[in-house]
Amino acid sequence: MKKFNIRKVLDGLTAASSSSSSSATAQPGSGRDSDVIQETLQSEHFQLCKTVRHGFPYQPSSMAFDPVQKILAVGTQTGALRLFGCAGVECYCQHESGAAVIQLQFLINEGALVSALADDSIHMWNLRQKIPAILHSLKFSRERITYCHLPFQSKWLYIGTERGNIHIVNVESFTLSGYVIMWNKAIELSTKTHPGPVVHISDNPMDEGKLLIGYECGVVVLWDLKCKKADCRYNYDEAIHSVAWHHEGKQFVCSHSDGTLTTWNIRIPAKSAQIITPHGKQPKDGKKPEPCKPILKVEYKTTRVGDPFMVLSGGLSYDTVGRRACLTVMHGKSTTVLEMDYPIVDFLTLCETPYPNDFQEPYAVVVLLEKDLVLIDLGQIGYPIFENPYPLTIHESPVTCCEYFVDCPSELIPALYSVGSRQKRQSYSKKEWPISGGNWGQGTQSYPEIIITGHADGSIKFWDASALMLQVLYKLKTAKVFERARSKEEKANTEIVEEDPFAIQTLSWCPESRMLCVAGVSAHVIVYRFSKQEVTTEVVQLLEVRMQCEFNGGDSPDPGGEQTPTLPTQGASSSPQESEPPTQPSTGSNSSDGPRDNIPCLQVRSSPLKQSPGYQVELVIQLVWVSGEPPQPITSLAINSSYGLVVFGNTNGLAVADYLQKTLLLHMGTSELYSPSDPYQRQPRSPRKVRQPSGATCDSNDGSNTSEDRCKSPTSDPFMSKSIFYFKHARDNTFTRSRSSSVTSIERESREAISSFHFCESYPRKSDSVVSPCLLVGTTQGTVMMVALSMPPGGDQRLQQPVGISSCGSMVTLKGGILTMALLDAAGALLPPSYEPWYDPNASDEEKEKSRRRRPASPPSSQDGPDPQFAVLCSEKQAKVVAMPSQTRIYKHSITETSFVLRADVVQMGGANCIACFCANGHIMTLSLPSLRPLLDVNYLPLTDMRIARTFCFSHLGQALYLTSPTEIQRLTYSQETCDNRQEMLSELFTPVETPEAPNRGFFKGLFGGGAQSLDREDLFGETGAGKASRSLAQHIPGQGGMEGMKGAASGVVGDLARARIALDERGQKLGELEDRTAAMMSSADSFSKHAHDMMLKYKDKKWYQL
Repeated sequence: MKKFNIRKVLDGLTAASSSSSSSATAQPGSGRDSDVIQETLQSEHFQLCKTVRHGFPYQPSSMAFDPVQKILAVGTQTGALRLFGCAGVECYCQHESGAAVIQLQFLINEGALVSALADDSIHMWNLRQKIPAILHSLKFSRERITYCHLPFQSKWLYIGTERGNIHIVNVESFTLSGYVIMWNKAIELSTKTHPGPVVHISDNPMDEGKLLIGYECGVVVLWDLKCKKADCRYNYDEAIHSVAWHHEGKQFVCSHSDGTLTTWNIRIPAKSAQIITPHGKQPKDGKKPEPCKPILKVEYKTTRVGDPFMVLSGGLSYDTVGRRACLTVMHGKSTTVLEMDYPIVDFLTLCETPYPNDFQEPYAVVVLLEKDLVLIDLGQIGYPIFENPYPLTIHESPVTCCEYFVDCPSELIPALYSVGSRQKRQSYSKKEWPISGGNWGQGTQSYPEIIITGHADGSIKFWDASALMLQVLYKLKTAKVFERARSKEEKANTEIVEEDPFAIQTLSWCPESRMLCVAGVSAHVIVYRFSKQEVTTEVVQLLEVRMQCEFNGGDSPDPGGEQTPTLPTQGASSSPQESEPPTQPSTGSNSSDGPRDNIPCLQVRSSPLKQSPGYQVELVIQLVWVSGEPPQPITSLAINSSYGLVVFGNTNGLAVADYLQKTLLLHMGTSELYSPSDPYQRQPRSPRKVRQPSGATCDSNDGSNTSEDRCKSPTSDPFMSKSIFYFKHARDNTFTRSRSSSVTSIERESREAISSFHFCESYPRKSDSVVSPCLLVGTTQGTVMMVALSMPPGGDQRLQQPVGISSCGSMVTLKGGILTMALLDAAGALLPPSYEPWYDPNASDEEKEKSRRRRPASPPSSQDGPDPQFAVLCSEKQAKVVAMPSQTRIYKHSITETSFVLRADVVQMGGANCIACFCANGHIMTLSLPSLRPLLDVNYLPLTDMRIARTFCFSHLGQALYLTSPTEIQRLTYSQETCDNRQEMLSELFTPVETPEAPNRGFFKGLFGGGAQSLDREDLFGETGAGKASRSLAQHIPGQGGMEGMKGAASGVVGDLARARIALDERGQKLGELEDRTAAMMSSADSFSKHAHDMMLKYKDKKWYQL
């Protein structure tokens, strides 16, 4: 354990940081024996790694299912693989090439998966380890892969190509066989045109020696593998999309581009046995039905009792314009059309048996949509869907902000779950989720974790993120507070955003008190309380705030001016022509046909609001239009339950509201904060005297705010704070953060926005010796200012006496906008903002009184004298530690010179504190506290879009997350301990399960033949029987990941041992199969002998004429 003296310059800092650091001087409150703080965090405590990815796979392209292991795999267009088992069992892996996954094939019950990519490569994934890895790869150089097929319990993979050829790969060694089915040998010699790519490959369920090959042009070939020739050819004049077998191997069904299904008997290739158009209109004169849209896929599944199922996607009539994608289930004489919310990517019918030559007994259909995963229960009337246990609804509405809370109060998750469970629909299937493979991880982390996501439709979702899982707890719809615009004219008049006027901009949440405050893009703030009881609010409490900035001829701010809020008049504001360009129209008039004034962007509903248990509206605050200019969006927000205050800021300044008294205490321009003011000067700003039932309007146009451009639109200001910039410029994918040297000081000051807040108990002024409630304010220009709060006594006096607020002026300045602020005590421990414990606002008066008695308005202080504190300040460029109350800088560190910090948080880890930063250049860094020593610097992720910048957040105990795609959350850790325990925490995909027994062929089929015919593929496709394949056709690439793959690549001896083990396993498997066949033959012989003996006994004593 190393000790650091805050009076000395630390070793290890950069020269720039060292030269700019200054030693602390003995100031009141900072010069006692507690100067030496023991820092326990060292570089070896940090390591960065991804932990788990949640959400729906972005841009899915393919799907596969293991019916024995009960594992589902989904491939995407970006080369990602997502594997799903039972609830909580998820896995993510990525192909290095990033090429689209066109097909997936499980080695059923073998713990392996084959993926085929659009770059003509195939890969073997080992799923027997918690982090799947590629064991082998094969890259084709002269052929384009179009289709793959791996028969059950076979090691030979059929690969169809764009040229129409079929190659065969040994999946154990990933070597090509010399056996090739050439397209010109498969089709008739008289055919003059190329049949097109291979679109289907499958073997006859009853005869492994017969391979069915479907070509795009409409030709289907039944190929005899032993004789190496085509047995039969089936021709249809429409393109083929898919083929499905009947389990008896006597019939198959093809789906075509004209919306038809053709059924063929394998022994009658001349003509199809049946042609149907499921969604076509049948003409009365017996002509061919009108063509429909292509049937992209069909599956034919049989049952022991009842009619077979035929499931297909597509095939709708062309006159159904605008109709959503549909899945059709044909069962007997009934045809059911199931509409989907998104286009269908793929579907699979889940069956009881993995054997294709047995009755399939389908029980569900898994449908992969572009933005959802749906499971349909085939066993219940109406085909209900299963309740999805995976967190696949993150993108239900686009995510606009995200916050991550670790080590929350233990009772919080059950409370949220109890109110959220009432929101679930009740029409789900009653059966268990059928994708039930894998096992949970055995991690030791037991602390509660909660993720909160804000969405574009105004909804807020609370997620349980404990133990590397993710489950939605509760959904809050903030849009219910407002009236919906009924016409385009009404919408265009007031709203400042074209789309999603209820979108969540930022939020502030206190887990201990359960108070929630959200800010929307329409310049509105909503305060919520948590209650377990349902209430009906007759009138929603509303405050309307008039915030604007004006520069009046260069006059200095006059904090002593008239502070009484008044409704605006025509002469209340100066003409903008004095400071704005002449091209700007005059907006000083407020006539009936003039510009909009005192109008909020959204209309709060006037009818009673029924509020279910959960979060209920306490107060709505809206910024209003000022002289034709829209209100500036809110850039920062904070709430404190102990003080009963909510504070928010934008480019015009800040406002403080008392949500207990439902009054506005103060709003002032940023320039006013720079100069100290009398604490009681701003008390009359409370608008309670002029409040109306529909809300109160407060005017901040008191001549003290300076601005050149009054309330410009959010997209026109390049110097806007980061949160607004990210949201408004999410489509631009660019950063313009430089400050122009030609901008005047007035322009810089006018564009200075409030970027962060922090409630604390500290020393507002240098001369103070006792801590008191304070508010730290950070701006986009790097200034940190202190605001003192004078709180009235608790109880009823708190609801009657006003809160005193006074600005104490600027405290310190940093380079870049302020991102985060925190406070440490003399021992270096984090001082969190004070809070009050949660109580139900709708509980009985007796329970409320008990709650009030046990929660103080602020933490009591028993200090005999000034006890030193350290303010931790972090901006886009640097970090500083300032001693309080002397406000002397004791440590300084330059985080980046060429880039800038996007997100910074002061977090707790390993019993100590540090600053965690994420830079725009992709670096993740941590700094010790209070000495600001660099502990971690990893080039993790270059900023590729605004979504990452908008959603990246750190939390305590080494946890972090960001939205890696519009539908997925990526969680990561920067803790060495968590990285070491990662293997234990991750879930297991593969579990030992016995393969079901093969279907019984019966006595007579075994005696006289007629059952499934096996094929010795080793003799047919092996090097002895087929020779070697061309080396130039494909290149074998050994896998770099996986324990077995790495050992085999590192040592030839180990590789030989591995191959010997594989050969031994094959031999044992063959011996086992031979033993099973011998046992079956012995059983058959015993049965025949018994029957013969019985017959002999029956007729041995009878004469010939008695027979």
